[in-house]
Amino acid sequence: MKKFLSVILILLLGLCVFAEETDYEQIYRDLEPADFSYVHDIDPGEMYDTKNTSWSPYPLFRLTSPLYFKNIVIEPGYYLLTPREHKGNWYILFKEQGKVRYIIPAYNREIVPMGFYDENLPKAKLTPSQKFHIKFFDFVGKYIKSSQRKPAPNTFLEATDLENNFLSLVIYWGDHRYYMILRTIRL
Repeated sequence: MKKFLSVILILLLGLCVFAEETDYEQIYRDLEPADFSYVHDIDPGEMYDTKNTSWSPYPLFRLTSPLYFKNIVIEPGYYLLTPREHKGNWYILFKEQGKVRYIIPAYNREIVPMGFYDENLPKAKLTPSQKFHIKFFDFVGKYIKSSQRKPAPNTFLEATDLENNFLSLVIYWGDHRYYMILRTIRL
């Protein structure tokens, strides 16, 4: 009976910890806009990220209405979201046609849970000839190391509408996920 009560007590304490609400308004107020920019609006790390891939490895974000972060207005359009570190802080670059348009701070960075991409990314449906093609290149790459390509990092994007006109964006890129908070109306 004592073990049963102790287990119940531990579960209740655990639920209290998980029930803690995140104060997005306070997080939004604490974040400072970026105080730096890139020369000619070109991301210097993009060359290293894309040198082994045939297409851009960044998640594509389609925006149909403006979003706001403090005094920055993010206009509607298509943006590649790229996480970058600057002086120990993480920022998300909104890139359009290869140029950095907006730099928004990320308030949290975490490691992606094991198996997340397997559960949430769809599997490619390949024709028999495509399967043969991939198996052939895997066979060649097994014996000729210089012909191997590194796989592009997995990406995923979550957008959650919160109360008080806040929007939470979670960008999954490679082994980490980055949290960002924006507003849907101007303060």
